[in-house]
Amino acid sequence: MENSTEIATDLNTKPPVVDLQNVIQRYPKPDSEDETTVIGGISLTFDQQAINMLLGPSGCGKSTLLKMAGGVPPAGIAYPTEGKVYINGEQTAGPHQDAVMVFQSYANRPDLTVRENVAFPFKMKLWKSRISEQEQNQRVDHILQAVGLSNKSGLRPAQLSGGQNQRVALARALVLRPKILLMDEPFGALDAQTRAEMQNLLVQLWEQQPCLILFVTHDVTEALLLGDRVIVLSSQPALVADDFVISEPRPRTQLWERSTEGIKFSERILDHLHAAKAQGQLRVSI
Repeated sequence: MENSTEIATDLNTKPPVVDLQNVIQRYPKPDSEDETTVIGGISLTFDQQAINMLLGPSGCGKSTLLKMAGGVPPAGIAYPTEGKVYINGEQTAGPHQDAVMVFQSYANRPDLTVRENVAFPFKMKLWKSRISEQEQNQRVDHILQAVGLSNKSGLRPAQLSGGQNQRVALARALVLRPKILLMDEPFGALDAQTRAEMQNLLVQLWEQQPCLILFVTHDVTEALLLGDRVIVLSSQPALVADDFVISEPRPRTQLWERSTEGIKFSERILDHLHAAKAQGQLRVSI
């Protein structure tokens, strides 16, 4: 089995650069010739192996922006409508091999075991041709151990808890060792204790396997606990309302959350969200 030193050496490469240049996204309205502008002109650059948090009101376009940054367009729609997206200096408007996405819904195959679910990406032609079968098995063994599921490898998703299923989904993404990891509210459906456990696990895995993470959340506390950088979007059509860096080392404690700095960051985010009349799923964890 590979050790963390070998993994770090393997990943000691120049971090990817994701560059969104004045992107605008419009969607056609149903049964109408009119369009809805979801993203109103956003320019952002991500060039660090860091955890970048995206917050904003419900329906403001966070998920759209997330998919755009990873080159994951919807079918049949120009994406972006205007502007350009570059990954590593090359313009992209389609799926990019360096980007992998984790959704809130686990998307685990019910007919496959935990191990088979985690290894499933290696059935795809791109990864099957690039990674030897021996290395595939080594990677699966390593990531199952890292997410604490080695003793569950023969079980099926129906036999697992919600947190365990999310671990499977995370393992399936990380087994590819992506340079860009896109996370669309991956812990949003979990209870508070399990969510905290998954947040800690993500940080541990990121420390072993650094990459550029873009993470959409409605949870202000989650953004402050996890983020190296926090980007707050306005209401639709989305613009960047705020963009700041948190230098406090992880893991961040409740004591830091309640410190002058932690409270200042929290109030800074909430002020923007309240100004945008954020409703629905906005959450501050206790």
